[in-house]
Amino acid sequence: MQKRHTDRKIYFHDLEITSKEFYISYLSAFIKLTPNIRMLEVGCGEGGNLVPFAQLGCNVTGIDIAECRIKDAKAYFSEISSNATFVCCDFIDFPPPSNEEDKYDVILLHDVIEHILTKAQFLSHLRMFLKSAGILFVGFPAWQMPFGGHQQICRSKLCSHLPFIHLLPSPLYKFLLKVFNEKTDTIKELMSIKECRTSIELFEKLITKCRFSVKDKKFWFINPHYKQKFHLTPRLLPHLLWKVKYIRNFFTTSCWYVLSTSQK
Repeated sequence: MQKRHTDRKIYFHDLEITSKEFYISYLSAFIKLTPNIRMLEVGCGEGGNLVPFAQLGCNVTGIDIAECRIKDAKAYFSEISSNATFVCCDFIDFPPPSNEEDKYDVILLHDVIEHILTKAQFLSHLRMFLKSAGILFVGFPAWQMPFGGHQQICRSKLCSHLPFIHLLPSPLYKFLLKVFNEKTDTIKELMSIKECRTSIELFEKLITKCRFSVKDKKFWFINPHYKQKFHLTPRLLPHLLWKVKYIRNFFTTSCWYVLSTSQK
């Protein structure tokens, strides 16, 4: 387990830097980020992704189910921006805006969908928060990639560095985690991620079912966030592999999608 998983201030700043360097420029190609922009991040954690957008003057809102994360987000943002609102709740219970004006121009869903079991219900609910001309950015690790099971959160150094172990049959995976003396809560979380696993093929079926259109997508061989975590240069997956179903999942450390509600 890296120090950033226990020291959340480090993690907050890592996300802030990645967001500033990569998300701002990427999303600016689809929407002009002005102070009039209303932005929502679902599963915001401490809110690091939202910092650069708030600094541009965007009105940002973060929602997270973890009370401790929202408490930290409010504390961190008290020194950054007054254009930020943070809400602690289960997003599926959060009421959608009743009019277009109160909906959001940009919604971020970063490293969240792979934790959601009822994905179709979740995305359908999310759709009701997006303006007709708005965009939804979704980022997630392909399930079959080396650390798609989030085993890097294990406290055992060996276990946290073992690639592909999340692809083992569930009983064997759980047994292995117990052998490495992982905490009960960690095992529960990792088994939940295994149950909620998200491949590229599954996600693309879901967004079609939920009536989203794909404006753009990127498959990263080296996740942009790895620049902060491991000092690696971000690289896209070779385009020849983009359309090779199932195989591409093993090499895609991060999938990026920009979606809209407009139908092609």
